[in-house]
Amino acid sequence: MQFLGYKRSDGSVGVRNHVLILPACACASETCRVVASQVEGTKNVIINVGCSDVAANTEMTQRILTGFALNANVYGVVIIGLGCETVGHRQLREKLEKLTDKPIVSFGIQEEGGTVATAALAVRAARAMVAKASLVQRVPCELSDLFVAIECGGSDATSGLASNPAVGEMADRIGEAGGTTMMSETVEFIGAEHILARRGATPEIHDQIIRICEEYEQHLALAGQDCRAGQPTPGNKLGGLSTIEEKSLGCIKKGGTRPVVEVLAEGVRPTKKGALIMDTPGYDISSVTSMIAGGATVVVFTTGRGTPTGHALAPVIKVTGNRETAARMADNMDVDVSGIIDGTMTTRAAGDMLVQEVIEVANGRKTKAEAFGFSDIAVDHICRYI
Repeated sequence: MQFLGYKRSDGSVGVRNHVLILPACACASETCRVVASQVEGTKNVIINVGCSDVAANTEMTQRILTGFALNANVYGVVIIGLGCETVGHRQLREKLEKLTDKPIVSFGIQEEGGTVATAALAVRAARAMVAKASLVQRVPCELSDLFVAIECGGSDATSGLASNPAVGEMADRIGEAGGTTMMSETVEFIGAEHILARRGATPEIHDQIIRICEEYEQHLALAGQDCRAGQPTPGNKLGGLSTIEEKSLGCIKKGGTRPVVEVLAEGVRPTKKGALIMDTPGYDISSVTSMIAGGATVVVFTTGRGTPTGHALAPVIKVTGNRETAARMADNMDVDVSGIIDGTMTTRAAGDMLVQEVIEVANGRKTKAEAFGFSDIAVDHICRYI
């Protein structure tokens, strides 16, 4: 099977061809929004970081912003900074220019004399960039060129019984074809980490999976928290998930069964293809943010109770195994695999259907979150006040 994608000079393949209007800090986010609203073919992101932070958080912010710019769904980048942020727009631009040959320009709001003057310059630059981006044509690509992030949120009992196993089947099909899938949310491995670790391609990767779970629990313990005492959210509990072990046993099913070939820090780009794990928090929006920064170009997102979450740079496909949610939130759900619950659909058939869904979306069909223009961004903070 093939899809039509955008081949980039670094060998990666995009499924979208956006010009990104990228803020260097939170204070530039709204100016970026104004610019993107004036230029068709652009996407902006809203961030809450980039200034007044400790070194570890600054590094995380830079990892995410750099990853967004390098994502294969992005043709070029217009950076806008304020002028007094921790890492200025020129610094970010110069760093990116060493990493990619994508067109990149940058502006500073304080330097240019405010939002109106900056927006005028950025709009002109963005329009020129979009005109060049429009000349790039989709070409036939293989499934091995796909990079799919796998996520869950608003889970209930049907997640572990239907939608997550179906996505696991999809992940195995993509892996068999040489493609890449990535699963995250370390806290949602806890209680089932010994099972997930068996998928490690080497003893070292097995131990890494165990270690990231141990380190996450230690991190929470330093803040006086115990995830095993009640991590599931109120919605999870209403949906039938009362313990972290119940949630984790269902959560890991969406990763499939193939060997895990690499465990990555949050927001880091992989060096291998295949089944990957990224060490992120258990917050779905920050996990998706980090996986897209890591290079994922499509997101497959399972939900039992329903969620409208989307992302500016990568299409997010919503999958539910709850028939009531599929009907009640039809405006948000893309795929209904609830037939697994009532016996009218096999997990394998659902997996095949999801592969076809990913191909259609990769070919350009918009997901429901894309059609709404949804963009949910959350940059994780490594260091927090306690």
